[in-house]
Amino acid sequence: MSNKIKNYVIASHRPWNKNLPEQLHKATGQNFTLISDPEDLNTQYLNSINPNYIFFPHWSYRIPEDIFSQFECVIFHMTDLPFGRGGSPLQNLIDRKIYETQITALQCVQKLDAGPIYLKSPLSLYGSAEEIFIRASRVIEDMIIHIVKNEPKPMPQEGEPTIFKRRKPEQSQLEANSSLEDVFDKIRMLDAEGYPHAFLQIGSLKLEFTRASLKTDCVLADVRITKVE
Repeated sequence: MSNKIKNYVIASHRPWNKNLPEQLHKATGQNFTLISDPEDLNTQYLNSINPNYIFFPHWSYRIPEDIFSQFECVIFHMTDLPFGRGGSPLQNLIDRKIYETQITALQCVQKLDAGPIYLKSPLSLYGSAEEIFIRASRVIEDMIIHIVKNEPKPMPQEGEPTIFKRRKPEQSQLEANSSLEDVFDKIRMLDAEGYPHAFLQIGSLKLEFTRASLKTDCVLADVRITKVE
């Protein structure tokens, strides 16, 4: 990489990435701008920044074609692509009892999660969803530094893709015949800000669970009880 100062954009709406631009600036000496509002992800604003890359460490919105066709957009997906293309990767992995994965940095293209791959890095899926996302943010920070410094050429994906479906809020309900391990996994995989927590509904009462701990003969968790119409 040359010594010329370049501009980059971090597009993320999750709180665990809010300090990422400052940390990346300290690590690389380059300029990083945070976009957290999808309204700001437009060509007019991006042209004023003129980014070398736009990085999407956690972005739940569709990236418009006029953005990824004009700018080099790098997505970070929490599966070993082409396995696990699609929505809710963390929850779909844990639901399948997969507790170790790869974060894949790939180029955004028209087809969902089908773009060529820059690099992959391992990630543990133990702990609550928020703990995993914070851990992932640190891994992604290192991956961004590598891409900024080395500008690797993305390589086409190889192998047969496996598709994940985006989970719906009603799938967060705990099932009566679940094992304790299944209950523990479901609570922890949904335990992050902005996600529909695991719940039970008993009549007009909704019980939402967080901070789960798996014991020998039980699961301990915090519970929030609300009235529903």
